Amino acid sequence: MKALVQKTALACVCGLFFALPASAQSRHNAPAGDPDGTIISVTASRADAKTDPIKLNNLYLYEDGIEQKIKNFTFDPSPSRIVLLVDNSQTLPTTIDKLRSATMDFAYEIFDGDQLFVIAYDEKPEIIQEWTDDAKKMEASLATFRKKGNPYLFDAIHSAVTEVLDPLMPGTHKTAIVIIGDGLDRGSTFSFDKTLSELQNKNVTVYSLQIPDRTGGAYRRDQPKANEVVKKLAEGTGGQVFSFDDAETAAKSICDELRKNRYLLSYLPIDTSTYDERRVFLIADNGITVRTKNAQPPNIK
Repeated sequence: MKALVQKTALACVCGLFFALPASAQSRHNAPAGDPDGTIISVTASRADAKTDPIKLNNLYLYEDGIEQKIKNFTFDPSPSRIVLLVDNSQTLPTTIDKLRSATMDFAYEIFDGDQLFVIAYDEKPEIIQEWTDDAKKMEASLATFRKKGNPYLFDAIHSAVTEVLDPLMPGTHKTAIVIIGDGLDRGSTFSFDKTLSELQNKNVTVYSLQIPDRTGGAYRRDQPKANEVVKKLAEGTGGQVFSFDDAETAAKSICDELRKNRYLLSYLPIDTSTYDERRVFLIADNGITVRTKNAQPPNIK
């Protein structure tokens, strides 16, 4: 969401989204909470012609409609760790060659220090290439791509988070999963809601190179439609959705954003629920675009 909100209009905007209670405190006089604070990843960039750095005072953060005290906001220059999660199921409406080409686009666009991890999934996730920045090594490994079985997308995401990204934490903040597929899941043990919650809890950003929905938008009884799955995972974690048809541009945009526009924001949660998920809303001054995840896990120690 583009944040074109003046400081004087903040109360009105948040009232529309969260029914902001009259007792909510300003971040400038809020009592301190956990001295260590809570850290979230933020994508921020200027949409105007200004070259001024984006600062803490340009941002306004809310949990469940209550303004939070931002403790720090700093640019994150660290290298990225990107998991490419590629749908290899039988009925995906594209070719293996196109899947290989889209995956390789990332090998040509990553920056010095970035690394890629490739997982292909059908009924089971399969490691195609472990962490590397070597394009030739990655190209050779993609020969094992195939099209077989049904897409267990949510189980594959769970495996990517717990087995590949979790071991990097808490030292690594800049983690992302890029889904190359249409968002269809047929048979996962993990539900959509649990998948999204796990991604948010671990601060993993989801991007997607979206292939047209093979079901034609068919209704799904216990989960969103395929194209909505991709959209909700990206919006819920602060990522973006791109077209698979322009994979080269998508790869460049994602790698550029992770390297040039990623920040770490820390804040002191106040007046927030201890046991429930908390809705997060981040806005900025005119001319600044910001994105982050839209929910936080329960604040339980």
